[in-house]
Amino acid sequence: MSLRHIQSLFAPRSVAVIGATNRAQRSGGVIMKSLLEGGFQGPVMPVNPNYDSVGGILAYPDIKSLPRTPEMAVLCTPPALVADLVAQLGERGTKTAILVAEILGAERERLQKIAKATGIRLLGSSTLGLLSPRNNLNASFAHVAALAGNIGFVSQSGALCTHVLDWAHPKGIGFSHFISLGDALDIDFADMLDFLGTDPKTRAILLYIEDIKERRAFMAAARSAARNKPVLAVKAGRRAQRNELEAGRSGALAEHDDVWDAALRRAGILRVENIDELFGAVETLARARPMKGERLAIVTNGGGAGVMAEDALMESGMGPALLSEATLARLKAVMPKDWTGSHPLDVQVDAPPTRYADVLRVLCEDREIDAVLVIHSPNALASTTACAEAVIATVKKHGGNVLTSWVGHEAAEPARKLFAAGGLPSYETPRAAVHAFIHMVTHRKNREILMQTPPEAPTVFRPDRERARLVIDAALSSGNGILSEPDSKAILKAYGIAASEVRIARSPEEAGEISKELGYPIALTVVSPGITRKWDVGGVALSLETAEAVSAAAIGMTARVAERKPGAEVEGFTVQRMVSRQNARQLIIAVATDPLFGPVILFGEGGRAVEVIRDHAVALPPLNVTLAHELIERTRMSHLLDAYFDRPAADREAIALALMQVSQILVDHQEIVEIDINPLFADDKGVTAVDAHIRVAPYTGRLGFHLAIQPYPQKLEEEALLKDGRKILLRPIKPEDEPAHYGLIERMSPDDLRMRFFSVLQQLPHSEMARLTQIDYDREMAFIATLYDDQGQPETLGVVRTVADADETEAEFAIAIRSDLKGQGLGRRLMEKILAYHRTEKPVRRVHGTILAENKAMQELSKRLGFAIKEGPEPDVVLAEIILIQ
Repeated sequence: MSLRHIQSLFAPRSVAVIGATNRAQRSGGVIMKSLLEGGFQGPVMPVNPNYDSVGGILAYPDIKSLPRTPEMAVLCTPPALVADLVAQLGERGTKTAILVAEILGAERERLQKIAKATGIRLLGSSTLGLLSPRNNLNASFAHVAALAGNIGFVSQSGALCTHVLDWAHPKGIGFSHFISLGDALDIDFADMLDFLGTDPKTRAILLYIEDIKERRAFMAAARSAARNKPVLAVKAGRRAQRNELEAGRSGALAEHDDVWDAALRRAGILRVENIDELFGAVETLARARPMKGERLAIVTNGGGAGVMAEDALMESGMGPALLSEATLARLKAVMPKDWTGSHPLDVQVDAPPTRYADVLRVLCEDREIDAVLVIHSPNALASTTACAEAVIATVKKHGGNVLTSWVGHEAAEPARKLFAAGGLPSYETPRAAVHAFIHMVTHRKNREILMQTPPEAPTVFRPDRERARLVIDAALSSGNGILSEPDSKAILKAYGIAASEVRIARSPEEAGEISKELGYPIALTVVSPGITRKWDVGGVALSLETAEAVSAAAIGMTARVAERKPGAEVEGFTVQRMVSRQNARQLIIAVATDPLFGPVILFGEGGRAVEVIRDHAVALPPLNVTLAHELIERTRMSHLLDAYFDRPAADREAIALALMQVSQILVDHQEIVEIDINPLFADDKGVTAVDAHIRVAPYTGRLGFHLAIQPYPQKLEEEALLKDGRKILLRPIKPEDEPAHYGLIERMSPDDLRMRFFSVLQQLPHSEMARLTQIDYDREMAFIATLYDDQGQPETLGVVRTVADADETEAEFAIAIRSDLKGQGLGRRLMEKILAYHRTEKPVRRVHGTILAENKAMQELSKRLGFAIKEGPEPDVVLAEIILIQ
């Protein structure tokens, strides 16, 4: 996650090619030729003791002989020589090196140590190289040069790089930067996302991912880049082989590809299936306007094409736009006389250009329609290009999201060129156009996950962390790690999740006695660490009405287990009174630990057939209210939570709260690797965990890094006093603080706002305010001072924030205090809080900030805190800086 020297990778002032050669079809020869023919403006220095010159350029026998230190080097040598050569380059001060050969085993570790010691950044190994057309840099052995454009492309596969270049060249698709990562020994996806996400020459980022090594850095970089521009990805390797040993564990339903889906969605990245779809989607997103919903109207001059488009839309779970009475009335005036108001809108095969324009104008003016798909099947009764020109002119005049599909090839090609020139997306088939619309909808939803403002939790729950910790520690001490059902439910109850009472019986006779205390009917299950599918071995008995029946069922279970699962040890039986909830839906909330992304949460339809039904969705913790509801909505089961017939709706807020409570369990206890709540009964009265199991294991990773996304750092909360005696809370900012943040801005004077934002601030849009309140705690920090007003609503009194550079060696601060609270010592308290954070929690060497020269009060406060005030980059500002680590 460091941008150190990355700029030198794309715009080096000089390049050395180590292992350059005049031999054809050798990487050293091809890369020399690519650099020279690509028009690179700086010196290119070939290094090879066997040549006097390479490509007509004076060659040097070794790195020592180079007349100047190359800013970048390309190594085209055998793998055994690479580490020593990189060490020599690093000692000379070379900033970046591209490693063409594949480096394996101990040599990889050696190279990483050399890179860390010398500061040189490495692209590869096993890389095709990179191309930066706007910088006239082609440091690759690709067979086709990249055209200049504004798309950043990053791939782990060199073979796919050549395929993409070959595919893009005849289509005129250009790139700002084109990078082959190889096996990412040093520079990885996170580095490239950081660079491309802030690169003004890059409009969109496309990724081809096979795998990543570091989840936290990837997620932080992806979320940061996706806030700035569209990020799309092809993730290869969809299905991993299931581990049969995990069969019967609900968490095993969360396959690795499901987790990748969840991670990319949470990062705001649009996942597509293939390269054609990748470039088609980026063009669609680049030309599309913001949408509020997913209402698509379809206009066609042929019924069949329109029906195919509608079918594709229905297959995705969406439907065509419902037209209002007002729109229907306006359409009847311009549609054919025999039109009945049906959808898709069939303008007839002989529709003249004016009809396309009139119909499209009505639809674009209807704000309840999010997009319009116009389909044209070429024929001899209407001009294909004239109809296209009418569509283009209408969109230019009236606006709207309009997608086009002029069906066919030769006859439709002139129209497609018109659409391309006019800035309208065009597709060869109606189905492809509908898929593009689905990409627009999916990308909007993913962006909403990034930019949403979640409400406060519907019910405040105060977890008893110590109670849960005692249970977990006892399980870890036992060496087994599998918690009993009573212990599992004890943890759930400690976090506010209602659970049915369950007792453990060590013998059939004891089971019968316990049943008398609990009441009937009784549910009885076998307890055996070697049995996950209890139903399969006859280890479950329901609706037992007497103590005798309970004891007999236990005896029968013991016999069946001995027969069907020889060697399995029966440790006892769980005894619980059956929960009577006539209108309850059976749900599942489970946790699995993915080998890459760590703990993930699974939600869906529960019950015995959960593995057969497979109706579930996966999300990465931590969850808030909005994310919990979004997880619920991604399942088919969500429709059954609504009221139907005489069955009242289930309490969605209670379900969402249970998901948040499970999420908090994971945040607080890094040893938990598996949770299985199945079934979770949910009805109009709330939720109850009927069956629950938890598994723990010792955590050996970095403290606080067990989740892929940094959770809210509650430990940084701190109470403080204002000078007037009022108690306030200093804490990290949350997305839920957006409304109160607007309140802070409203209660700052115009002059104070100018001091903070260096301009007269009129109003912050939601997108900007969301960026300020929805921070990535891995990369930046904002502490607010807050208290509750007389109406019990939270108020933000002030905020201080820092943003660390990509190398995390320094951070820039900014501070804002409510105008009516000056003189309360709040500014000093917030600055002390942020400096303490950067001394201990997130150490950086230097903290600095830019202050208006006329803001004497802030300059004086900075001096008292130890800052030095220096001349700023502009005459009207000064620079305040403090060195925290020498």
